[in-house]
Amino acid sequence: MSIVDKVKEFLGQHGDKVDKVIDRAGNIADEKTGGKYSDKIGAAQEQARKMANRMNEDDGRQ
Repeated sequence: MSIVDKVKEFLGQHGDKVDKVIDRAGNIADEKTGGKYSDKIGAAQEQARKMANRMNEDDGRQ
């Protein structure tokens, strides 16, 4: 089983928790940088959500 398969399996089982983890990681990074990169962190969070959703919805076609 490849790492991609493991990630897809994880997302399938814990998809509801992924958004919370992305938010928490972004909030921690934002706090550590004093809000200096809030816009970039927010954009990275959105991209991470999109990628997680895409991987979760992927049916294996490439």
